[in-house]
Amino acid sequence: MDLDLRITDMAGASPEHSAVIVNFVAAVRKQLKNSTCYVFSDNVQYRFKTEDGESKTVIPDASINCRTRSRRGNTFIDAPRFVMEVLSASTEKYDRGEKMDLYCQQEIDEFWIVDIKEKKVEIYELDYIESGKPEYYLWKTVREENKEELKIIHFPNVKITFDDLFDEVDI
Repeated sequence: MDLDLRITDMAGASPEHSAVIVNFVAAVRKQLKNSTCYVFSDNVQYRFKTEDGESKTVIPDASINCRTRSRRGNTFIDAPRFVMEVLSASTEKYDRGEKMDLYCQQEIDEFWIVDIKEKKVEIYELDYIESGKPEYYLWKTVREENKEELKIIHFPNVKITFDDLFDEVDI
């Protein structure tokens, strides 16, 4: 049996952190109704194999998954098409490092990093470098001044506004 256990000392998420996740899921859920894709909040886990064959389990803050039949119990074993991580002091290094690398290895099309302190969204899109390996590049950073540019690239018919994402988030 391959166990990927990691003990972390994490405080509960801040109300603002949770609000962004809830706002995203609430806005997207209705728009995906009657499709083959589902939006999930931060209580769904994914198990992936790394490049070196190691098994890793991660729980994104939000994800859009169109392969929901590929699961074992409560764990999906196939990658979602979209993931979002909301930064906190205790998770920023992990979200921008190991998690981002793992999402890239799994060829997740789109990855958002939401910074609630700076009220900004970094939108990363997957591309392939000359060697054929996947790599994320920063497609756009969205802030208050260009908030109308916020969109989910790989789900162009699904709309979420900057104001909806950051609703009730006052830091």
